Amino acid sequence: METRAVLESGSKVDLAAAVTSLASLAGELAAVLAGSTATPDHAGRVEADPLRELADSCLDGLGVVARIEAVTAATKVHLLATYADAADALEAPAESAYESSAREMSLVAEVACVLTVGERAAAALLGDAHALTTSLPAALDALQAGEISWQHARIIVDETSGLKNAAAAALVAHFLDPEAPNAARGAAAGELAPARFRRKVRAWRERHHPESLESRHAKSVEDRRMEYSPDRDGMAWVSLYMAANKACAIWNKSSALARGLQGPDEPRTLTQLKVDEAARLLLGETGQLAGGGPSIKADVLVTVPACSLLGATDEPAELDNYGPIPASMARRLVAEGAGSFYRVLVDPSDGTPLELGRTNYRLTEPLKRWLRMRDGKCTFPGCSNPSPDNEADHLKAWEHGGSTGISNLGQLCPKHHRLKHRTGWSPGPATSNEPPGWISPTGRRYNAEQPDREPPLWPPGFLPEGTSPLESIVDFLIAL
Repeated sequence: METRAVLESGSKVDLAAAVTSLASLAGELAAVLAGSTATPDHAGRVEADPLRELADSCLDGLGVVARIEAVTAATKVHLLATYADAADALEAPAESAYESSAREMSLVAEVACVLTVGERAAAALLGDAHALTTSLPAALDALQAGEISWQHARIIVDETSGLKNAAAAALVAHFLDPEAPNAARGAAAGELAPARFRRKVRAWRERHHPESLESRHAKSVEDRRMEYSPDRDGMAWVSLYMAANKACAIWNKSSALARGLQGPDEPRTLTQLKVDEAARLLLGETGQLAGGGPSIKADVLVTVPACSLLGATDEPAELDNYGPIPASMARRLVAEGAGSFYRVLVDPSDGTPLELGRTNYRLTEPLKRWLRMRDGKCTFPGCSNPSPDNEADHLKAWEHGGSTGISNLGQLCPKHHRLKHRTGWSPGPATSNEPPGWISPTGRRYNAEQPDREPPLWPPGFLPEGTSPLESIVDFLIAL
């Protein structure tokens, strides 16, 4: 009966569909490379330019290849899961845990040899395949449709581990189903660089995890540790696994001190300076290793919902350049007089900040903080450069009539700031709460990545009857 169940399962249908998709994409790639311009990207073109056609066909071909890679990964998932089921059905029930473990080792070794990978990698592939085919079918469907890459699928598997099926399904629906309640805003999951996608998924998971972030953080603090790993060329890695507020403060302080040491007579790069300053602080050495500079205070932006700050809820706060942190950690930062904490008035209906309009060319400090809070990083697709190292830029140039309001500003790292002014890349429009998307020299549009803000939590009976949330927050801030 078990053998028949394996044979009659949907695996063959899934494999056939994957192979059909691969064949269709192979034909599409052949057409693109043959110089076909019958796609919507090229509609409306009046004059033929052979060199432009070649460049566009290469970019279109890369897009098709990315989808082929996704479908290939989905096919591999189906093959791995089906092989594991078939291999299990071929054997009689294991008589002991030792025998079961031996069979699993044999299966992993077989896959490792076929794919020419290490056994650890093979075991991970089998685990990912099992998760995608059993508890994450929507993610597997998106992978097979070429909507997300294998890296995106693995991130979903990683971040849903430990979640029950309902919670995992809600996470997948939020990011992959545009019709889901409170679906993710901005660029689609497959349009985000994997590192950026992981940050968004992790932030959403932290907010919606069935177990509160407070209790999970309390358990994790017990696991704090330092790790040391020798490397080649006489180098080594030292890592600290610790509370996020302390880790972020260490990083920001080292970065601020390093920026203060930069100057025309300082030969070290910013990256080298950060390492040297961190080592100096940790080893307790006095004096600067090289160069000079003013004493700079590390600037950490923390956004805390009003009710969470008052202790009425345990809704997570947001730590700049990290993500959600426990409410108790944010309250401790405020209670200890963190000079870098700024109270931020947010719209209680959806959690977004209220716009601060400005007409001067030079940005005020509150406007800079607003920009940091809205964008969180460089706005260029896939760039993770954090706010303190970025530059505020007018989307529409001041000399061309652009204002200095938040809707005409965007954060750019030095690299992408140069890209904007030296090439045909241009940012799209922004709003008070949404960063700009980007348009490439070929006319392709890349949507803006946006934070998944949600309305603050209001505990039952917290607001007097007839009082609006906005009025209550204003009264609370005035009282501080």
